[in-house]
Amino acid sequence: MSATTTQSSATDYTSDEMMSIAAARALTGNTRCFVGIGLPSTAANVARRTHAPDLVLIYESGTLGSKPDRLPASIGDGILAETADAVISVPEVFNYWLQPGRIDVGFLGAAQIDRFGNINTTVIGDDYANPKVRLPGAGGAPEIAGSCGEVFVVVRQSKRSFVEKVDFVTSVGHGQGKGDRERLGLRGAGPTLVITDLGVLRPDPDTCELVLTQVHPGVDVEQVREATGWQLRVSPELSTTEPPTEQELTVLRALKEAS
Repeated sequence: MSATTTQSSATDYTSDEMMSIAAARALTGNTRCFVGIGLPSTAANVARRTHAPDLVLIYESGTLGSKPDRLPASIGDGILAETADAVISVPEVFNYWLQPGRIDVGFLGAAQIDRFGNINTTVIGDDYANPKVRLPGAGGAPEIAGSCGEVFVVVRQSKRSFVEKVDFVTSVGHGQGKGDRERLGLRGAGPTLVITDLGVLRPDPDTCELVLTQVHPGVDVEQVREATGWQLRVSPELSTTEPPTEQELTVLRALKEAS
């Protein structure tokens, strides 16, 4: 889905910018955040430069407390090590930080996500050996989804990405519903927030099915439903996201221009 431009009382902004800023706002205080490259990294770095200066960014390459002045191109980008409080090995970041439950939030993207927050970044198509599209793969995402205190997902919304059932479960969300994570022995709470370019979804406390709880300015419920591959439920307390502030947009655009 291409970014669209929306008029606010402050300035113009795109749907991608609204999504990134909404995701950034979800991070608070001195949260320890395991950050994926792409949209999650953009949001986390905006948060650290605006309302959450004590946010601790941890990347899969083993950089703890990175403070990049531009968006990293990959987890191996030197800017992450150069600005980190410490650099440790990849096995250490997983064995001593992630798996024991020392990370508060995992920030992930997705190629596909289903109604229970399961994520696919492996293949598109039913045949694993001969898929329609072979994606970058899992990386550390399965461990992040399984062991972080909670998971935030940032993804553009369309019927291609929001599907009834993912073609391949790369990272378990809530499985087939409430109780599946516990049965699988997964430590964390799983996806508690899905932020898109149209709005925000949260799992129903009784079923763990994703429910629309917030729409971004200028977006209506039918527009979100049309971009969803299942019969999307809507919260009776549906709200509208606050538009981006000038400060948030300035920080976001400066980070992108420096990259």
